[in-house]
Amino acid sequence: MAIIQSCFKTLFLFVRSVVTGEDDPVNATVLIPGIKMQFDYDLNQRVPILKSLLLGLQWAAILISSIIILGKVIGALHYSDAMGQILYLQKILFLCAVTLFCQVFWGHKLPVAPGPAAVLFVGILASQGFGIQTIYSSLVIGGGLIAVLSISGLFKYLQKFFTSNVIAVVLLLITFTIAPTIRNLMIDSQNGIDPVYNMGFSLSLVFVMLLLYGMLSGIWRATLMIWGMIFGSLCYFLIFHGSLAYGPPSDIPLFNDFFEQMNFHFSFQPGVLISFLFCYIALSINDLGSIQAVNEMLKPGDEGGRITRGIAITGVANIAAGFFGVIGPVNYTISPGVIVSTRCASQFVLLPAAAVMFLLAFFPTATGFIGSVPSPVIGAVLAYVMVSQIASGLMVAFKGTGGKSFAFEDGMVIGLSILLGTIVAFLPSQVVNGLPPFLRPILGNGFVVGVVSALIMEHLVVGRKPKREP
Repeated sequence: MAIIQSCFKTLFLFVRSVVTGEDDPVNATVLIPGIKMQFDYDLNQRVPILKSLLLGLQWAAILISSIIILGKVIGALHYSDAMGQILYLQKILFLCAVTLFCQVFWGHKLPVAPGPAAVLFVGILASQGFGIQTIYSSLVIGGGLIAVLSISGLFKYLQKFFTSNVIAVVLLLITFTIAPTIRNLMIDSQNGIDPVYNMGFSLSLVFVMLLLYGMLSGIWRATLMIWGMIFGSLCYFLIFHGSLAYGPPSDIPLFNDFFEQMNFHFSFQPGVLISFLFCYIALSINDLGSIQAVNEMLKPGDEGGRITRGIAITGVANIAAGFFGVIGPVNYTISPGVIVSTRCASQFVLLPAAAVMFLLAFFPTATGFIGSVPSPVIGAVLAYVMVSQIASGLMVAFKGTGGKSFAFEDGMVIGLSILLGTIVAFLPSQVVNGLPPFLRPILGNGFVVGVVSALIMEHLVVGRKPKREP
């Protein structure tokens, strides 16, 4: 009876940790060594077709919402015409679908879903002045580096430099360095609506989503992004319908072959590449954490091999992203929460999600329709996502120190890095443009400046400070 009570206690603590963030899910799973969580469907178990489709649609909703958020924003940076932005979304859908398929059959073989990497969005923002070809050539090289580091086993030597303080800085900086973009989305007045009204609507939607986050649980909480976009867009159209055009432009074809639109050619700029290399190091740490979290939950065996293959395929997928001219994917850390809420650990339910995204990729009308979310709504949902990113960073900072209390020195490492990164992110364009071209994508990138500061503070300044005797 005692062991049964302990099992239920472990399960309760784990579910609570994933759903509410009130405890450390890794610690909850090891209260009883050798006992795994019980699911309706295990890792390699086939799920009935109808239920598999329903579960796959849930995964697809989560991934498509992320693709819309980042794809729509980056597409607007690169292309001024609607068709160019839709093609950008199509290519991301195709890439994520193929990556998911490869991960299920040849990669980590876990129910972990890949989507656009927010950390690469930071690099793209900081490199806008150097052209699309230069940006995506750096993605090709960065993806190749990650694949080589993973396959060769060298990644483990790089990993030791990324302590909990540095990882916390990485998570927090992603939010602070794209804050100007979130602000611009919230006040966007291209549709003729007063920026004050747009900002008011966006902030209201953010608070409503945060309120719902506290009220909902399980899959409803996991899919809150997509519900926020759907109902946020409906409310926006109802309130401001007089100044809005609904859906994609009427001249967009029903079907097209976006491969014809690929025109990649290699363009190298050292400063841009260095900037993206820092982003890719952070991406690989994120990828590692996502796979490790599900490994700890399911205990499937061959954990090291799954990590190596999973990160390697992420690297190859980012090489492909560079050739396609789109943002690269990363395995999402939200995956454990979806597994717990659906009680399904089967990797095969991700295949219907991959199929849905694959089909959408070839229908620009459908892609344009789901991508016709107003900018203020995108800004609100992105702000909601970044709030959770800040929460994750703070949890790593305060709980990821190996059991020791959060010291003043830890605060110095994180505080200085966040301060410098944020200052650089909000520098006026004339100041950034005044930097030498080689240094502009490095010193003008708040993320890179913040991460370098964290590494220097953690390993050279604070790390070498002699410990005082009590």
